[in-house]
Amino acid sequence: MGQEHAGHRQRMRERYRQQGLQGFAPHEVLELILFYAIPQRNVNPLAHRLLDQFGSLHAVLDASVEQLMQVEGVGEYAATLLHLFSDVGRQLGVSRSSQENAPFDIGHAKKHCLNLLDGLTEEYFYVVCLDSRMRLIRDVLIAKGSIDEVPTYPRIVAQAVLACNAYAVVLCHNHPGGDIVPSQPDLDATSTLHNMLKTMNVRLVDHMVVAGGRVVSMVNLGLIVHENKQNVLETQVADSAGGVMIRHRVRKQLEKELE
Repeated sequence: MGQEHAGHRQRMRERYRQQGLQGFAPHEVLELILFYAIPQRNVNPLAHRLLDQFGSLHAVLDASVEQLMQVEGVGEYAATLLHLFSDVGRQLGVSRSSQENAPFDIGHAKKHCLNLLDGLTEEYFYVVCLDSRMRLIRDVLIAKGSIDEVPTYPRIVAQAVLACNAYAVVLCHNHPGGDIVPSQPDLDATSTLHNMLKTMNVRLVDHMVVAGGRVVSMVNLGLIVHENKQNVLETQVADSAGGVMIRHRVRKQLEKELE
């Protein structure tokens, strides 16, 4: 590496130490990261190539290791380091949320699930286990793939609930395609898991769906209804017929919000 590139790197590092990332252009942020994966090369052209390929800084960092390695000049180390920033950022959000130690109302649950799932390029399904004071015990990854694989879920969810000694749970998963409206398989999975949890005396609080930087609550949408009957909390999940009508209304409502 020439003296010119070495001096450029040193100036960039000093600039970061003095002012953080304030004022850094997206390609400069990528350069700064790539310095630590590619020590002997001018990485400026590569930073621009990544932005041209993916369109934005967040899209570069959200890309999978495999996608990043398809860009000329990006090896396994560089791809892993770039992808790590997105995962670390997500885990920071989850960690901060768990440290708040506040009871999980819908607002807190939405924020937590968004931190957990936003930006993932594959579908993930989590159970958020809560204690009797509605405080977070642990997030448990149940499946990576498709929620259509619901027949395998009850056993894994039951194991997670028992391991955490959970009093209540929030279900959450993401739609990588960007459609925020809960699908019929989402409702079927929710109904199946609710029935299983009910036999364990574990309360289903909500099911959150994350897509495109947004999160919706099935309780808020009317797809899960909690009713207090004679001091006993009963939960109902929309059935297939009712779910179709409710989801149609929900889609119209969410489309209107985006206008």
